[in-house]
Amino acid sequence: MRTALSWSGGKDGCMALHKLVQEGVEVVCLLTTVPAETGRTFGHGERVELIRAQAEALSIPIHFVACSYEDYTDAFVRSLRDLKERYQLDAIAYGDLYLDEHRAWGTTVAESVGLAPLYPLWMNKDDAAKALQAFVDSGYRAVVIRVRDDKLTPAWLGREVDQAFLQEIVQQEVCPMGEAGEYHTFVYDGPLFQQKVVLAWGDVIQLDTTKRIEVKNFGLAPKR
Repeated sequence: MRTALSWSGGKDGCMALHKLVQEGVEVVCLLTTVPAETGRTFGHGERVELIRAQAEALSIPIHFVACSYEDYTDAFVRSLRDLKERYQLDAIAYGDLYLDEHRAWGTTVAESVGLAPLYPLWMNKDDAAKALQAFVDSGYRAVVIRVRDDKLTPAWLGREVDQAFLQEIVQQEVCPMGEAGEYHTFVYDGPLFQQKVVLAWGDVIQLDTTKRIEVKNFGLAPKR
């Protein structure tokens, strides 16, 4: 099954990719939305150059969907229809966990262009902590790049998503996986990465309702 994967650069999309590969699904391209209003990725507000570096490190083609907030769905459908022809796609996969409204949107979009919608991580909300443990144990490396002001303090920015992170995040009044946008991550290394993304941190930026840590410099490096 030739599949596109909706890609934000974070741990959920990465684990979706890993599971699809394990199940023998051929992920032939990644798909990331970039609203014109921000010039950054829709999901996490990340620079497109960093997402492109991830795709290069994974050796999977990346495609950016130019959109606006008003025509987000229409632009996504147009791009997906084009990619279906270009890659002979059978399906599109998403990294959503348990929010029904997200699944409903993704399913509607997929079916509108004749693709099967795949949700390799779909789970019960109560299993979020187990899912985070699975990520920590997976060998992938991720850092927190954005937090919601009403949920987490700036002290979480730049933190590794490791066992210590897990033990602390489950004590907070948030979804351990950050499914409601409590925090966002960037994956920079792991089993499917043929190179690792090396990051140097810059300033913390205050946005409307979130804070984001900027990446000052980055590059690709061989894996040891």
